[in-house]
Amino acid sequence: MADLYKEALRVLRIESEWLEATGRLAEKTFAAAVEILAGTDGKIVICGTGKSGHVGRKIAATMTSTGSPAYFLHPSDGIHGDLGILQKNDVALVLSKSGETEEIALLLPCFMRLSIPIVAITSSEGSLLSRSADVVLPLPDMKEACPYDLAPTASTTSMMALGDALAMALLQVRNFSSEDFAKVHPGGMLGRKLLTRVSDLMVCDSLPEISESAPLADAIALMTGHRGVCFSTGAEGILNGIFVYGDLGRLMKDRANVLDLTLGDVLITEPATCYEEELAAVAVSRMEELGITSLVVIDHDSVPVGILYLHDALQAGVK
Repeated sequence: MADLYKEALRVLRIESEWLEATGRLAEKTFAAAVEILAGTDGKIVICGTGKSGHVGRKIAATMTSTGSPAYFLHPSDGIHGDLGILQKNDVALVLSKSGETEEIALLLPCFMRLSIPIVAITSSEGSLLSRSADVVLPLPDMKEACPYDLAPTASTTSMMALGDALAMALLQVRNFSSEDFAKVHPGGMLGRKLLTRVSDLMVCDSLPEISESAPLADAIALMTGHRGVCFSTGAEGILNGIFVYGDLGRLMKDRANVLDLTLGDVLITEPATCYEEELAAVAVSRMEELGITSLVVIDHDSVPVGILYLHDALQAGVK
């Protein structure tokens, strides 16, 4: 078993060396490649055969999900009728270690005929693909992790990494925000985390508001019906402070009789709050950090407009 682990380390070392070398080689042409890919009004058409094709599909998916519409076109499909997907304002990203595969060779004239700029990822500087491309992102001329130097391993890892690097650079160029990301990922936990606002979950009817001069017993009765929280406001409806069950428990440790107090005697005057336009996930993080289970939601004049309960947020899938 130890020998198997040594094999794993050998593969990881080789692939790491490939990535380091790929980073050095990309320095001269990476910015130019991003400029071409970002400059299109159409889509990024990504091509590759074999293992490069699998990598190309992943790159297309990553780019599309981060604000750069991309489409994977298998060269064999392209030369047998699917070239109709191409438009003159598209750009091409072509992946081929050798740069000389038959399908790629047949596809390149079609790109050139439509004046579609080509960004190439290839190891062969003198290949047909390199000569046809507007910009080349070179891969190292090194041995694969395969012990026979046959199966694409380290080369496809480097292709994948370059694709991720291009996608993230395009994300920055296009100012693609987390909100934009959420719009194209509306489903599942990610969508809930990035799309759900405090306003979507807060309770805003029959808020537990009570005067500071009210007996503490009245405040306790009120917060019992509002999941353990009540608050008080002052002039112009501005939040003065809150009182919660946790405060009551701490108070009872120090006093034999708390019912002779008013709410104003025990009010927490600088409570944690949130705004209704905040991401619910941010508000949940604040509650978890402070060890509390609710936040008063205020407007930008510090007037309470609702209550956000931790239980409601967690039940909605916001974590």
